[in-house]
Amino acid sequence: MNIGLVGVGTVGSAVADILEKNKALIAARAGKEIRILKGVVKNIARKRELPFPVISNYKEITEDKEIDVVVELMGGVDAAYDVIKSALANKKAVITANKALLAYHRYDLQKLLNGAPFGFEASVAGGIPIIRALKEGLGANHIESIKGIINGTCNYMLTRMQAKRITFDQALKEAQGLGYAEADPSFDIGGFDAAHKLLILASLAYDIDAKPDDILIEGLGHLSDEDIEFAEEFGYTIKSLAIAKKVGSKVSLRVHPALVSKKSMIAKIDGVMNGISVVGDKVGETFYYGPGAGGEATASSVIADLIAIARGEQTPMLGFSSGGEGGITLAKKDDIESKYYLRVLVEDMAGVLARIAQVLANNNISIDTVLQRKKRVQKEWANLLLSTHIARETDINEAMREIATLGFVKSPPVMLRIDV
Repeated sequence: MNIGLVGVGTVGSAVADILEKNKALIAARAGKEIRILKGVVKNIARKRELPFPVISNYKEITEDKEIDVVVELMGGVDAAYDVIKSALANKKAVITANKALLAYHRYDLQKLLNGAPFGFEASVAGGIPIIRALKEGLGANHIESIKGIINGTCNYMLTRMQAKRITFDQALKEAQGLGYAEADPSFDIGGFDAAHKLLILASLAYDIDAKPDDILIEGLGHLSDEDIEFAEEFGYTIKSLAIAKKVGSKVSLRVHPALVSKKSMIAKIDGVMNGISVVGDKVGETFYYGPGAGGEATASSVIADLIAIARGEQTPMLGFSSGGEGGITLAKKDDIESKYYLRVLVEDMAGVLARIAQVLANNNISIDTVLQRKKRVQKEWANLLLSTHIARETDINEAMREIATLGFVKSPPVMLRIDV
């Protein structure tokens, strides 16, 4: 089976390396040899040690009758979309690791397949076979929920902040120094990378055609030492979660930091590793753990798709042959329900807690626990740390707006959700 590689960076080079080093094993599993005929690169002049020629025009791959599978590993959205459309128009099978492309165009691409195999295992959680699990292994189940740590950069930073009590900026600098975070880390720490992956999983589980703008996405930027201390004291750890949760015929999709019970499996996922919990109505909870990024881990998933295509295996691209999950729609952001944690910087004076409690009560929110922490520098100020019982997103947001206007509140209050 002949493949054309569009993009020969970290992942593309790892695909080429594994196909060469594990050639006999892969051929035995695939039933045929898998060969890279040529690759597409941006800089044709750069010297590369590759066992195949490189070119700059992707159409020399997508229109080549000798190539059976186009593997898109170039990244980005618009140019990658053009490559894949060209490949499908020429009746090529396609494999991609491009989560951003799929977040916006997965349903458009599904309409263009015309029977061509389309693999994207590498687009979510690197080397973890979560796509195959949802499409095949859990095919008998209605999926009740998906909850995952699917961005290694955020997880590494939170692990370091909590274990070593370093600041957000220190953790980010450390992650950048180790190559876990980009020079511009906003895509990761802003939650967008995880959101793209969550949208792909939600399509497989619920046939939901949502876009990033449709769902709740929050990043890490507002975390402080006080939040970590509160989490510790009450048996929580803070994780950046991607959550899909079905209630009746609605499914809520969200990405945000959350306080997670230390007793839960997902709380134990540290460093750059990924972990995903999937609850099915018949199987119960299943859990998937492994490396979520890196050249070899991601290439492993790309080659798994290549082997499946070589064997003639073919499943519906987004998991449903027809009909989808049956009437499931996306819940509004304001209708999400959770427990909440609030941090409010206030003047240390009588009556403050009562006023804040009244604002919360007026918005149908009841307090569960309260801590007060004096500010080390401004002795006349204190942080009130509160957790609530279950409330609606629209109510907590209105309460936050009202609390921010109180005269004794020194800065906008901070809110985190508590995983339930």
